[in-house]
Amino acid sequence: MEPGELDRIARNELKTLSKENADGVAQHLVMAARLIESDAPLAHQHAISAARRAGRIGVVRETLAITAYAVGDYALALRELRTYRRITGRNDQLPMMVDSERGLGRPEKALEEGRSVARSSLPVPVQVELAIAMSGARLDLGQKDAALEELRIPQLDPNTAFEYSPALFDAYAAVLEELGREAEAEEWYERSERASEALSQAENGGAGDVVEIIEVEDDSAPSDNTDLSQDDDEAVDD
Repeated sequence: MEPGELDRIARNELKTLSKENADGVAQHLVMAARLIESDAPLAHQHAISAARRAGRIGVVRETLAITAYAVGDYALALRELRTYRRITGRNDQLPMMVDSERGLGRPEKALEEGRSVARSSLPVPVQVELAIAMSGARLDLGQKDAALEELRIPQLDPNTAFEYSPALFDAYAAVLEELGREAEAEEWYERSERASEALSQAENGGAGDVVEIIEVEDDSAPSDNTDLSQDDDEAVDD
């Protein structure tokens, strides 16, 4: 593992450090990213070590927040996310802030946090993540109908699959289940599966991150066969 494995944007943030320190921090950040799925506690220890060496760097505080969230330390995650936002001026981690408030048992505070920023000012994938988090907070309060409304956003389009679509479709299906609308929920779970398959095929084929999904139905049941075509005009850059 080499410091150069850290992505270029994150590496640029470390330029204010000495080379030796920057390399050490980069190594901890790389290891945190590698371990976050398989060993979150160890990833968190690497993030803590990075923060001790470079506590005023945005990406370091962001990493510490993410690993704290992964190990269930929501108070620390929220504190670090606020510090990250103060350092960088960015709101891209607002959905995690909402979920951290939920993790602390404060769904009303979570909703207040989620409304603190105009959604239109956020990148579209963050808008989707925020809608899912806000819907979860509504469910925490027993507001099932409101939870469904939180997810009725323009991106809830069953005909086009973006990278965020499967998670959005699954969240919508889960709320439908909570409302006792099992047949509709199953339809959205199936759409989530088709979206995941379409995106996987597009990725393996070297295509972009959005494809058109054409549902083929008959009078008896939804068809398992889906025609997939790349929609270059709809593609968005990350």
